Amino acid sequence: MTQFLPANLLALFAPRDPLPYLPPPQPKHVNEDCTLTGVGLYGHLFEDPVDTPEAIKCPSRLERKEAKRMEKEESQKNRIEQELSTWDPQNDPNATGDAFKTVFVSRINYDTREDKLQREFEEFGYIRKIHMVRDVRTGKPRGYAFIEYETEKGMRAAYKYGDGKKIDGRRVVVDIERGRTVKNWKPRRFGGGLGGSRIGAPEFNITHSGRVDPRQYQEKLDRAQRARDRALNNDNEKERSRSREGSGDRSERRRSLSVRVLSKKMISGTIEGGP
Repeated sequence: MTQFLPANLLALFAPRDPLPYLPPPQPKHVNEDCTLTGVGLYGHLFEDPVDTPEAIKCPSRLERKEAKRMEKEESQKNRIEQELSTWDPQNDPNATGDAFKTVFVSRINYDTREDKLQREFEEFGYIRKIHMVRDVRTGKPRGYAFIEYETEKGMRAAYKYGDGKKIDGRRVVVDIERGRTVKNWKPRRFGGGLGGSRIGAPEFNITHSGRVDPRQYQEKLDRAQRARDRALNNDNEKERSRSREGSGDRSERRRSLSVRVLSKKMISGTIEGGP
């Protein structure tokens, strides 16, 4: 068949040219007066294992990241302790007059002004002073304020009925001024406070408006745990039901197969025996 192929295709099947012959290489010139020895004669020049320094272990990326995090936490803890030692709410020049007639209002819309805040809270009593806390560098509001009433009755009314009030699209939180009325109280920036929006996982955080009762933390944890238990029980029940259904189907298939075999035997026996 190959004889009918054209020359260009026959060239593809042609053998290659033989390799050219090369004489073997000549050994290098070796000085006959030189004697070759092993490295054993130079063992006394090596370093003693006792004097060998220990190998330096370089930390891994995760270890460096963890060390950096621990260093940051330590510096943050030292800064908080230093600022907490100098924090004295009783001698704060920006504090209002009477702490027992003052309410703390947080979650305020950043566009809310003092006059709007006064119109919303003066229904509970005559307001003596409103102090909206602002950023020292930028001068922008930080979202909370202190409202001092003329009477303690007005303060109690605002504490009872003003919590959860919607102002400029946001529901505010109204609480007493705890810095000067509660012993050993620490604000949020020093690791204290009553906020529950940053506890941990989303199912543990408090998302509703209004004041947060510390007992709600445990209630929310219990509810989340019960929900997880119910989901786990439902999954186990589904698995058991599927296994029961599978075993039932297998038993039904075995019974139907036995009935068919028995029927065939009866029919064959009837045919062989005749009438």
